[in-house]
Amino acid sequence: MDIDLLNKLLENSTFLIDGCNIEYKRYFLKEIDFNQKLIGIIGARGVGKTTAILQYLKELEISYNKKLYISADMIEISDISLFEIAKIFSQYGGELLAIDEIHKKPNFEIDLKNIYDRLNIKVIFSGSSAIKLEHSKADLSRRALIYKAKNLSFREFLELKLKREFKSLTLEDILNNHTDIATILTKEFKPFEYLKEYTQKGGYYPFYFEDEKNYLKRLESTINTVIEVDLPSIFSMKYENVINLKKLVKLLCSSNPYELNITELSKKIAISRDKLYRYIYYLNLGSIFLSIYSKTRGDSIFTKPSKLYLNNPNLYYAYCKDTKIGTIRENFFANIFIDKFDINYSQIGDFIVENRYIFEIGGKKKSFKQIESIKNSYVVADGIEIGFGNKIPLWLFGFLY
Repeated sequence: MDIDLLNKLLENSTFLIDGCNIEYKRYFLKEIDFNQKLIGIIGARGVGKTTAILQYLKELEISYNKKLYISADMIEISDISLFEIAKIFSQYGGELLAIDEIHKKPNFEIDLKNIYDRLNIKVIFSGSSAIKLEHSKADLSRRALIYKAKNLSFREFLELKLKREFKSLTLEDILNNHTDIATILTKEFKPFEYLKEYTQKGGYYPFYFEDEKNYLKRLESTINTVIEVDLPSIFSMKYENVINLKKLVKLLCSSNPYELNITELSKKIAISRDKLYRYIYYLNLGSIFLSIYSKTRGDSIFTKPSKLYLNNPNLYYAYCKDTKIGTIRENFFANIFIDKFDINYSQIGDFIVENRYIFEIGGKKKSFKQIESIKNSYVVADGIEIGFGNKIPLWLFGFLY
């Protein structure tokens, strides 16, 4: 790579950084330790990883020629390794290299390892949630500090919608003080005025606020890109596999989480059970599916999920003609906890969290009949603004991050 190309990359980088809006920052940007030499941000396409990186670069008080943002799929660098780019940039005084969409660059793991080991430069990279760095050939899990970016929480949605700031809660806050907290919050806004919009019309991805009218169409396009581009680039999938993944997404809409039939699903797609398990694994990593397993399951990907959902309620309303309210309630709850807490299927109640708390999900008339004799058990009820005792409003869990 010559100096002319470096200058062109810096010019493009400066344009993107300078034009980035820093008015609202996602929760994960505030959690990252930017003192580390190698930082990775992984997550579903569309959750705001690119924006977060550009926001950080914009506020970083070093000159523009010392910080460089590139996307790994840029045509200009298609035949140049990431290590070569980092090396030349470092030689000309570069201090921080930000690499977006890194999963689209072949052998990125080796390049990152060499950059970390051989160059005096910091790297921030983003990539698909399907990247499994702990299994990569360079063993980046020992070098990189990885952060998982989740989709918008109900709390973040309200902040963007109402242009106000709300404090996130801990699980202990909600379990021990939910009545007082809900009483205070419902004086500031009415949760049911916004909860339907968040779950049905679109609130799980920040780009909803860019074009609310066409959000669901754009969401479907985003998911297609994950299936057609991101997953094949990571797992070297054939075209026929891409078609089957799309079929599986559609079929899940007609499957009740309680009645997951692996044999029936494999017959409908005309594939083996083992291949179906592998597809479920891919779609989980791509943040399109959300699997809940029994606590006693092994580590094999060929383990049947106890419950299988689309990743979040917005996907149900984008892909499914008929969506059962019970599925949406469970999905809302499970999506909040996955990747941030230990959540598993429970034979008593619906979920067990942190191997300690039992949660039964339902409507406002849901009773304690199934869990009344169980310690640390709670009813999580949709349709109530304020709870009492061990009955907690579902919407309040949307403030966990």
